[in-house]
Amino acid sequence: MTSNTAETGTVLVTGAARGLGRALADLYAAAGSRVIACQRPGAGEPLDVSDAGSIAALGQRLEGRPIDIVINNAAIRGDTGGLASLEADGFLEVMRINALAPLLIARALRPNLLAGRRKVLVNISSRAGSLAEGTIDDEDGDYAYRCSKAALNMATVKLAQDFRRDGIAVISLHPGWVRTDMGGAQATIDVAQSAAGLKALIDATTMAETGSFRAYDGRTVAW
Repeated sequence: MTSNTAETGTVLVTGAARGLGRALADLYAAAGSRVIACQRPGAGEPLDVSDAGSIAALGQRLEGRPIDIVINNAAIRGDTGGLASLEADGFLEVMRINALAPLLIARALRPNLLAGRRKVLVNISSRAGSLAEGTIDDEDGDYAYRCSKAALNMATVKLAQDFRRDGIAVISLHPGWVRTDMGGAQATIDVAQSAAGLKALIDATTMAETGSFRAYDGRTVAW
């Protein structure tokens, strides 16, 4: 599937101020899509994903506007010190932003996706949230991040069930270990490489892929 304006139409990306979100927004804009770049108050569409009221307000502002692709990209890492340094408030903040916010955005923008042509909802997840693969060669102590991405993967499966009757495809994507502020300088994948791979997967997504979990290079990731 090619990426011309007629096919991708309007694309909304959360966390679009920098890193992977910015790269995805730029790629879609370069391909001719109308991009709604959501970020904390600044140059783009204002959105604070930690605030349920801000998410509801986004839905109200965009009422009646068709959106073809929604990309839930905004996320935070949280504490990485392991169980000993885990704090309740910090853990809950990571869960709120990484797992709850995508659900609230899906609910708020469901009418917009219904009005769009492509009807694709994307959750940028992580292999770190895979029960089968998340700790292979990886001993980082980021309890909150891993738990939040595992929860997001379940949200993908549930949303795929709920949205199937609407013809809205819902997928989880693993961007790889990307050199961004979150991934760090030691990460192995360039942000442009990851974004290009993710965009190719998103653009090819149909109802046949709904409820799936794949990496930026096309590989299926085990739940």
